[in-house]
Amino acid sequence: MTELNGTVEGIVFKNEENGYVVAHVKSNKKRITITGCIPYVMEGQNLKLQGQWVNHPHFGQQFKVTSCEEIVPNSLEGIEKYLSSGIISGIGPVTAKKIVEHFGEKTLDVLDEDIEKLKEIDGIGTKKIETIAKSYSKQREVRNIMVFLQTYGVTAKQCVKIHKKYGHDSIAVVKQNPYTLTEDISGIGFKTADKIARSLGIESNSPFRIQCGIKYIVNQFCGMGNTCMPLEKLLKQSVDVLGVNEEEIMNNIQETVLNGKLKIETINNEEYVFTMPYYYCELSVTSKILTLSTSDYGKLNIDVDDKIQEFEKDNNISFAPTQIQAIKGAFEGGIEIITGGPGTGKTTIIKCITEIFENASMTVFMAAPTGRAAKRMSEATGRESKTIHRLLELGFSDDDNMEFLKTEESPLQCDVVIVDEASMIDILLMNNLLKAIPMGTRLIIVGDADQLPSVGPGNVLRDLIESKCINVVRLRDIFRQAEESMIVVNAHKINNGEMPILNKKGKDFYFLNSQESDKILDTLVGLIDKRLPNFNQNWNKIKDIQILSPMRKGLLGIENLNLRLQEVLNPKAKDKDELEFRDVTFRVGDKVMQTKNNYNLKWTSIYDHSEEGVGVFNGDVGYILSINDDKVTVVFDEDKKVVYDNMYLDELELAYAMTVHKSQGSEFPVVIMPVFMGPPLLMNKNLFYTGITRAKQMVVLVGINKAIHFMINNNRSFDRYSALKWRILNILEEN
Repeated sequence: MTELNGTVEGIVFKNEENGYVVAHVKSNKKRITITGCIPYVMEGQNLKLQGQWVNHPHFGQQFKVTSCEEIVPNSLEGIEKYLSSGIISGIGPVTAKKIVEHFGEKTLDVLDEDIEKLKEIDGIGTKKIETIAKSYSKQREVRNIMVFLQTYGVTAKQCVKIHKKYGHDSIAVVKQNPYTLTEDISGIGFKTADKIARSLGIESNSPFRIQCGIKYIVNQFCGMGNTCMPLEKLLKQSVDVLGVNEEEIMNNIQETVLNGKLKIETINNEEYVFTMPYYYCELSVTSKILTLSTSDYGKLNIDVDDKIQEFEKDNNISFAPTQIQAIKGAFEGGIEIITGGPGTGKTTIIKCITEIFENASMTVFMAAPTGRAAKRMSEATGRESKTIHRLLELGFSDDDNMEFLKTEESPLQCDVVIVDEASMIDILLMNNLLKAIPMGTRLIIVGDADQLPSVGPGNVLRDLIESKCINVVRLRDIFRQAEESMIVVNAHKINNGEMPILNKKGKDFYFLNSQESDKILDTLVGLIDKRLPNFNQNWNKIKDIQILSPMRKGLLGIENLNLRLQEVLNPKAKDKDELEFRDVTFRVGDKVMQTKNNYNLKWTSIYDHSEEGVGVFNGDVGYILSINDDKVTVVFDEDKKVVYDNMYLDELELAYAMTVHKSQGSEFPVVIMPVFMGPPLLMNKNLFYTGITRAKQMVVLVGINKAIHFMINNNRSFDRYSALKWRILNILEEN
């Protein structure tokens, strides 16, 4: 970390929304460029800066600021320059000169302690003093907050939010209970609040600390895909993390429950702790699912058997009995689940169901959890398909919180909703979807229950299937044309616990034996860079060939793979702008992925600039179009242009290689997977099956044969703590 002092000579760029600034500063008689989130920096200010030197490909050497402190001037010339800079509303160069000439070295004392004295200056009245006082007070308060909190890793933007929330009481509020920041200020978590609290001398057994820590532990546990946490597990982890005894933990859990922040329920004789959002989501989903599954939808005036035969004839296919059962089930009630592996005809069934409904003048809406899955659905059916977020019309409330415009009060106007790739839908999204489906509208849920569960909380598809309150059709017959694909055949073999057929001549499923990790790595790079593009010149090495790994860390984890693949597939060049951000270099042309749901990021269409929206979602893959002024422009779904600044760059990562989990909902012409001995929790059948079913034209496994055997025989799935199935079964038993 480098420290320097300097005077701001000019503001080159300022983003009023997030406080990001590019400025020229004079330091040690040299003019330098500084960048960073410094919301209240103004021309003429003297600053004490901490940060690091970086090389921008376009603009050369810059100083990237991590913390900033204003140095109050002590010379008359410095005070006048400071006041005339425009930093204080109501004071310009002429007024600044008058004030300094009148009060001299006591000028800043007057502003701090007796601002009414400004009336002594000709031209300054009561109204102007109010303007000056308000502006100076705000500047001073935010500056003090930044000085107080930046040593704890609180960003300048968060300091501005703190001031907006608590006003002139900000520091007093934080000193009394820093843990309140975790609930009120986005991005400040328990660890940061705990660091502040410890420095302030707050006791380790403070109820503020224990209750905040308990919520942090539950939220961390739910962040791994669970909707609740066993009480016994919470007690043990809380003792370990917080360092206080179990009795104090239990007392504070009960207090948190009484305050309405957590809920405890007994499920199958064991107590579980819920955060309130997940608790209410499960209740809401349970209620709506039972309503849809038990309501009488009446008999439609459609000869479904006749329409199925027409579809078979028009498309030159013949449905298996279970496929016909799946189609007919869509017309017999309010909700149906269709589940099956690759090649079992799920997409063809969706197309048939949609045609029959539309020919009967009924409106069908189709949706999927991700843009990629929705696009595939559209291509396969020839009809419009949207992401669920877009279907529900994602927007913002008056207080800038994300909300869906389609709700119980303003539901979807259609007769049928068909949702594909349902294994990816978490409890939160399912709740919002169900709220928007009015009575009388049918819901058809399609997905592969044997894939990995959603990245978000819950195991919704599996829970709904196992609740046995919904008509579920399991597709097991493979369409004739799919039987030619070893990818499809082997996917079903793996799912049944059988060894896949490898290296069959002229087919699409291969295994390259390699025993050592460094050799596996070299083989992966050689395949994607040379061998596979040479084998099929239609395959673009960046867009069409995807490496999937079970893990992030290690030689064969995606972090190392991406660094190596970037060197080979998109190397440094003079004509390619790039930007260093933390440990990653982003370069024009890079394949990148959004790593979390962000409902604030705006996008515009690169083809139709009038088309715009908000929201970029976990797992969306795009390509860097340009890099300018520390901003990275990414194109997603070949159309959606999104501009990232420093505030959101940490949500992007390279995507030449991605985890199997992140690949859900995607399809790639070619999938390459390293297979090696790793943690049993990761190296399981579900993960292996999900990975190979992402491929359309070819799978290449590289590594150890023993690892394939291990994964196929490892049935340890991603078990999750969820009460959805229990809630549905419990109500059914009571009735």
